Order: sequence, then structure tokens, then C-alpha cells
Amino acid sequence: MSDGSAAKRVRRSKAEQRAESLEQILDAAEYLFSQHGLHGVTLRDVAQRVGVHTTLMHYYFADKRRLFEAVFARRAGVTSGRRMAALEQYEADAGDHPTVEGALHAFLDTDLDLYIQGGELWMNYAALCARVSNTPEGAQLMDEHFDPVVLKLVSILKRALPDYSDEDVFWGYHFVTGALMNTLARTGRIDRLSGGVCHSDDFAAVKTRMARFMAAGFLSLKG
Repeated sequence: MSDGSAAKRVRRSKAEQRAESLEQILDAAEYLFSQHGLHGVTLRDVAQRVGVHTTLMHYYFADKRRLFEAVFARRAGVTSGRRMAALEQYEADAGDHPTVEGALHAFLDTDLDLYIQGGELWMNYAALCARVSNTPEGAQLMDEHFDPVVLKLVSILKRALPDYSDEDVFWGYHFVTGALMNTLARTGRIDRLSGGVCHSDDFAAVKTRMARFMAAGFLSLKG
């Protein structure tokens, strides 16, 4: 094997090592931010969880805010992209007769499936979204990454509810996202309240109920 080929293999190996280190940092930061929020975590905390020196953190990220934004963005594109595709497909299939429940199934079920199938790392991201959604820094990132897919949902809901005011439709969405964020937080409160009948990490049970429940709420807004 030539020296040139060996050098390329070494360079590729170093690139792979860097990519692996970056993923480990993002995974560790995602977990810590999901538990403590932006202001409860330091770069040193993340470095200690990964088992690296803090200087490596600064090699990848100028500061904690840049790390936080990278953690949020990494999975935001996946979930928003999948939901947009599901809503567009539903819109095409429904034609001139979209329903509230159908639109909500496309929006909610597609997201819940990611957490059901994605394992612990995706569940950490779910908890992160729930924790930061009601903070200024989190709301800003929600605006940046999720507004297009939310507005697509709203546009379908308006077509499904032509006699409803924009105010009612937007309040309806507000209640939907509130319930979704509470679900993603997995606080365990419903486990205790129900005496173990319900479990906060049972997203499959949520999926069978949430869209239908929320659709009934939308329809009730018409007095």
C-alpha cells in the first residue's frame, strides 16, 4: 500500500473520531439540558459526563449557547421534516375534505412515533423540548425550527373548520401543544395520580388518544 493511501486512511480515521466525539458531546449535553435547562448546565458538566477535558468543548463550540443551539437543531430538522411530509401527504389525500382529527393525527402521531421508535436519546430530546419550550431561549428556537410545520397544520385546520375564527383555531393549537409538551416531559405525575394505571412514558397510549381528544376540543369551541 502506498504512503498516500495510508495517509488518506489516517485522515479518514481522524475525521471519524472527531465525528464520534462530537456526537458524544451532543448526546451528553442533550441529556443534561433536558434535566437542568440551559442555565443549569456548564461546559465543564458536559465535559465531565463525556470524560474529556473542557478544552475539547471549546474546540467544537465557542460557548454554551452555541452548544445548546446545536443540540436543539440536531433533531429539530428530523421531527419538523417528518411532520411536514406527513401533513402534506394528508392534505393531498384529504383533498377538499380535511378533518381536524386527520390533521392532528398527521402532526402528533408522526412526532410520537419518533420518540417511541428512537429510544433513550430521542426521549431525552423530547424532555429537552418540554423543558425549554416555556423559556425565552427555547421559544426562540421553537420559532426558528418549528413555525413552518405549525403554520402548515394551522392552514389545514382552518380549511377543516371554515366557520371558526382564526382566534379559536390558534387557541386550539395552543392547547394541543401544551398537552404535547406536558406529555413529552414524562414527569411521572400521571403514574402516581392513576396508581400505576397510566405511565408517563407510554407514548403509544398517548398516540391512540391524543388526536381524537384534541379534535373534540376544537369542535367544542364553536358555541
